[in-house]
Amino acid sequence: MKYIEPLSRLIAAFSKLPSVGEKTAARYAYAVLNSTDEDVKELAEAIATLKENVHFCSVCGNFTEHDVCDICATRSPKTICVVKEPRDITALEKVKDFKGVYHVLHGVISPMEKIGPNDIRIKELLARLTPDVEEVILATNPDVEGEATAMYIARLVKPLGVKVTRIARGLPEGSVIEYADESTLSRALSSRIEL
Repeated sequence: MKYIEPLSRLIAAFSKLPSVGEKTAARYAYAVLNSTDEDVKELAEAIATLKENVHFCSVCGNFTEHDVCDICATRSPKTICVVKEPRDITALEKVKDFKGVYHVLHGVISPMEKIGPNDIRIKELLARLTPDVEEVILATNPDVEGEATAMYIARLVKPLGVKVTRIARGLPEGSVIEYADESTLSRALSSRIEL
């Protein structure tokens, strides 16, 4: 379908979002078009503020408005939970069982996508392993890339004398942590295994 140019540009912009096809993008664009000027300005300001004020925590790599996120600033670094993406932290925090800190890799090892160990934040994790750290929990997704990344990190960390555990198989194979329910995540954290 042919849209007028401004509408077409907005549809194209919405289509760049994950899981948003052209039909959904068109619905979003028409919703914006039918919104009040105040609502449109509020949306635009929220997006601009997000991009201006949110960046990665200098310690763990989570999203934050400050140099160091609230989790790193307030919790003991004795246990570090390693995750693929910041949204995995959000999912794990819903459980309310974990009292340690996190480390975000911002990806996983994936030879098919030409992502190697130097392309994700493994060096930064190793730099955090002070004598105070007692355990590293590997909470990458239970898929091929997540497992490969967990095993790679375990081989680097274990010789340093730090206990290395992997979240338990409470999550189905091939699933994504972000979409798991709280009870499944709680069970996976509480029954993690040492590697």
